[in-house]
Amino acid sequence: MSLSDALPTFLAEARGLLEEMEDSLRILKQIPSDTDAINALFRAAHTIKGSAGLFGLDVIVTFTHHAESVLDRVRDGLLPMDSVLITLFMDCRDHLENLIDAVERDESPDGPTLGQGAALVARLAHYLGSDLDAEPPPGVGAVPLVLEDPVVNLGRNGESDDDVWHLSLRFGPDVLRHGMDPLSFIHYLTKMGEIVHLFTLTDAIPPAAEMDPEQCYLGFEIRLRSEADKATLEGVFDFVREDSRIRILPPGSRLADFRKLMESLPEGVQRLGEILVGCGAITQRELEDVLDLQAGQSTDPTLLGEALVREQCIQPEVVAVALDRQQEVRKRQTQDARLLRVRADKLDLLIDQVGELVIASAALRVQSKETQDSVLMESIYEVARLVDEIRDSAMNLRMVEIGETFNRFRRVVRDVCKETGKDIELVVHGADTQLDKSVVERLSDPLTHLIRNAVDHGIESPAQRRAKGKPDQGQVRLNALHDAGSVLVEVSDDGGGLDRERILAKARERGVIPEDRELDDNAVWNLIFEPGFSTAHKVSNLSGRGVGMDVVRRDIDALRGSVEIESRPGEGTTFRIRLPLSLAIIDGFLVSVAGNDYVVPLDTVLECLELPATAQARGDDQLSLRGEILPLLRLTELFRLQGPRGRRRNVVVVHWAGRKAGLLVDDLKGQLQAVIKPLDSLFAGLPGVSGSTILGSGEVALVLDVSGLMDLALREETQSRTGSRSHNNGSRIHGLVQ
Repeated sequence: MSLSDALPTFLAEARGLLEEMEDSLRILKQIPSDTDAINALFRAAHTIKGSAGLFGLDVIVTFTHHAESVLDRVRDGLLPMDSVLITLFMDCRDHLENLIDAVERDESPDGPTLGQGAALVARLAHYLGSDLDAEPPPGVGAVPLVLEDPVVNLGRNGESDDDVWHLSLRFGPDVLRHGMDPLSFIHYLTKMGEIVHLFTLTDAIPPAAEMDPEQCYLGFEIRLRSEADKATLEGVFDFVREDSRIRILPPGSRLADFRKLMESLPEGVQRLGEILVGCGAITQRELEDVLDLQAGQSTDPTLLGEALVREQCIQPEVVAVALDRQQEVRKRQTQDARLLRVRADKLDLLIDQVGELVIASAALRVQSKETQDSVLMESIYEVARLVDEIRDSAMNLRMVEIGETFNRFRRVVRDVCKETGKDIELVVHGADTQLDKSVVERLSDPLTHLIRNAVDHGIESPAQRRAKGKPDQGQVRLNALHDAGSVLVEVSDDGGGLDRERILAKARERGVIPEDRELDDNAVWNLIFEPGFSTAHKVSNLSGRGVGMDVVRRDIDALRGSVEIESRPGEGTTFRIRLPLSLAIIDGFLVSVAGNDYVVPLDTVLECLELPATAQARGDDQLSLRGEILPLLRLTELFRLQGPRGRRRNVVVVHWAGRKAGLLVDDLKGQLQAVIKPLDSLFAGLPGVSGSTILGSGEVALVLDVSGLMDLALREETQSRTGSRSHNNGSRIHGLVQ
């Protein structure tokens, strides 16, 4: 593979690392002292720099080097991670994204982008107290650190450690397979100085029968006396840094720095005593004195930590953190071992092939019924069962948590607040709700428009909120949950709510509705989805041009979903988006109307019943079901079907978004798995139909859009209550089709 072939992989991984940087900064905003978040932020920046260097992307390497230098000081406790520094790193993250976007477009960064980078470098230089205009030397990972705080000599044997570096090396298990020899790195260190102590860790070596000769199991604790700077020492390990754990402490480091290093060791307290001796923190005699205290006691390594605490060889918090760290490392390693990255197009191909397998299985099942061969039918049903399990497993591969998409909107809220001068908090619930990956990707744009609208239009300014007795800080809530076989996503705010009269006035002004027409609340709220509709008093960078909300409706409709609005004056507005779990394969219920087959999504079906003979004779458009009045939709009239009618009429009771209706059909054919095929562009806007599927018989059946049909049912119910319902179904249906 050439570097040009690997570039898309770098871009994808870099964007993932940028997301990790943003997540870490969000955590640090709440807990500035979170060591894990600081380390994760440093690792993400360092990995981007190292990978960019492989592709010769010097602009990215140079800029990331400066940010990494400041992060290194933060890691070593020389700089506090305050709100100003967090904002700076967030700006650095944005600049890196701009640089990566330029690489993806195969363009050089433009003038404004380079100017922004220079300004950020100047801000970073303030924290280093050095001139960063010069290009960093090749392979430099960080600038030399100048320890300004009081230090504690780690030496216990009387000799000075002023020029002794401490290196903690944990080589990755695959370094040998990648052509790297750990011993060559140690030999190379001898060219830079004298190795005072070298302690080899062999804890990871398995029994001989289980050992893989191509895997590295060793770790090293090294004390190196050298005049080299930290950048030079880090450069030694550039080729293995990504897969290994390399930590370097400068001469004369503080005891607190050494404690942090001990906390990060994967061995924890399992080899605590030997590691402390090997790296020169305590003497062998001190260790023996501690072990004597354990004579006759359990050999639990935790007791060694307790004994070291009693002998004041090590602080108690070090042992406690070491135990916790050990558990975290083991858990993380177990999780990493279970993960496998797969290209999205390969997964899409698998889903398509599983869909074809479902269709072929259904066809085989139909043919087996004609043979009446019981042995063959039993085998085919067993194959069908396995196909169903494969289908479910394949669909689960596409399921991802919606939380990653939700977290992106924290940035949207922050940026809009900066522009509008508002103080708004984004509250997220249900981030672990799972949804099809293709649905999640296409949901991002609609949610962005809704959240920007909530921040810009919905929530008042701090002064207005104080006048209304509300807290200065507004709140936007994102919530996701599973409901009736679908996913419900809610975007709500605690602002002033929608202005009903202003929306009506604007609609009449633009000729959207007649002057004398009265609308209920739902109809008024839906007016905001009209193309070009806006109630903003002036055009700004955020709103006022009448684009956005029509995109929301269009994108949600394309996902076979629905959106409804609830607004309360002075209290806020809630947008509820209901989406199917998947766009590829669904469980459906097959019905027949006038000789034509239709599929109703099974998660919308409540029950089926026979239409009473009296209601059939009268041609009622409503049905009383256990005291509840349901509107009836006659699909023969809705789709203007001329085929033969069944002698017995049936009703399929469906529900969607809290509403119910009855679909009047001829035959009930039972449950099936429907592989949804998109309609041609000529039929893309057909109301009440969301796609098609191929039946086991080879015929094509349309998949009904219950959401669109429910809109018609709601209008029928409203008209029947007001007594103005027209019996001219032909004109009503013609208007719907248009």
